[in-house]
Amino acid sequence: MSLWTSLEPASATVEPGSSTRVRLRVRNTGDVVDEYRFEPVGDLAPWTVAEPAVLRLYPGTTGTVELTFSPPRTPDATAGPNPYAVRITPTEHPDAVTVPEGNLTILPFTEMRAELVPPTVAGRFRGRPRLAVDNLGNTKLTTSMSGEDNGDQLSYEIRPGNAQIEPGRAHFVDLTLRPKRIIWFGSKEQHPFKVSVQRAGVPPEAVDGTYVQRGFLPRWLATFLGILLALVLAFVMFWFAHKPNVTTRAEEQMEQVGSSLAPSPSAQPSLPAQPSAPAESPAAQPQPSQSQNDGGGGKPKESTAPKKPPVETAATAVRRLATQKPDKKHMCMRIRIGKDHWSKPNCEDNFAGINADGKTFGEPFTAINIASYGMNGISAAALVNNPGGKPVWRPTTKVIPDGSDLYIGDPGGKDDLQPPTFAGMKVTVGTGQVCHIVHFHHTNSLGDYICAKPRPEYLFIGITSNGNPLDGLALLPRD
Repeated sequence: MSLWTSLEPASATVEPGSSTRVRLRVRNTGDVVDEYRFEPVGDLAPWTVAEPAVLRLYPGTTGTVELTFSPPRTPDATAGPNPYAVRITPTEHPDAVTVPEGNLTILPFTEMRAELVPPTVAGRFRGRPRLAVDNLGNTKLTTSMSGEDNGDQLSYEIRPGNAQIEPGRAHFVDLTLRPKRIIWFGSKEQHPFKVSVQRAGVPPEAVDGTYVQRGFLPRWLATFLGILLALVLAFVMFWFAHKPNVTTRAEEQMEQVGSSLAPSPSAQPSLPAQPSAPAESPAAQPQPSQSQNDGGGGKPKESTAPKKPPVETAATAVRRLATQKPDKKHMCMRIRIGKDHWSKPNCEDNFAGINADGKTFGEPFTAINIASYGMNGISAAALVNNPGGKPVWRPTTKVIPDGSDLYIGDPGGKDDLQPPTFAGMKVTVGTGQVCHIVHFHHTNSLGDYICAKPRPEYLFIGITSNGNPLDGLALLPRD
């Protein structure tokens, strides 16, 4: 080997968002003039610059190359020791490559972002926002959450009350807000509240939100019921004060009819005259035909069976939401359990698959119905579990326009004893981004918060192996 190298120092320390330098000394120990090219390699290569990138040395001479390390202040800059290397390639002897190695310690930093999704919730008896906590630092983040409001008007239920979040990950916390006083009549009231996120060694960070409490009955209905009650009371009082005197002449009319039909007591009955010819029998009365009895000759009877209400699909829900907020992007969906049990549509950040108690998840999915608005169409495909082997992809649907229903999963025919459940799925959109949170049935755990940009990118949801089907899903449209 005709090259000698030395790193000064061999180990260095840097804080994310700043830079540090290491000097690489190179000596040509050969007997010919040579030119050397310097190329950083390894995980730190994107943040490493070698100056100069090319160095020409005469035999027995020494040169210096400055290595500048500038790790960003992001979760990608992993805290702790990080090895690095520089590949040195001689021009005269390209096979005689030298790779000196060193160590760079990146200092830890903590940064967190918390927001309520949505920041304003409404309800009569409770509200259910979700708190999203993002770990923007490069070390594991341990947090605890608590709630407070002005005037002690709300009670809080936070699940979970604390969490550990890996760098670059997000964690969702479910909140349940309940007013301590029910508004039976009248207009809605606004209750500002705060959720404090506590980290070790720093003051807590407060996230502001608003709970809009609606009245149990609207004001116009209370006014209508009051007027109706007053009218009823007035009618009852008028009835008893002016009760009509109803009489009947039925008995008098019956007595008059009886006296006119009774025979005179002096009249003698006369003998009946002998008939000159046998009396003819009265004509037989015609019997009603069968068609007259059952209505066969008349108009058909109308069915009295109650008509089934139209099924509310994801498309009908998203179109209704679009009329309320036409300037926003929306996504709605509903899920099927088993062969024919469809849930009601869930929109925006609400989970599909929540049981009736609003706390636990249900059974695994066998089909999903999705619809979008403002996303320039959606396309999707289902990855279903296969007990005999690996999960199987169903065909990818064509791009379904906004406001229309998209269905993926097993059709669930009559011959299927049990349709296969979802191991995963993929979704694409034409505009904006689509994000997701998923819940796994057997492990009872939530997946990561992941987003995907418009086509040709796609969002993969779930896992690629059998044994842990999906039983909860939220699709979140983003600009």
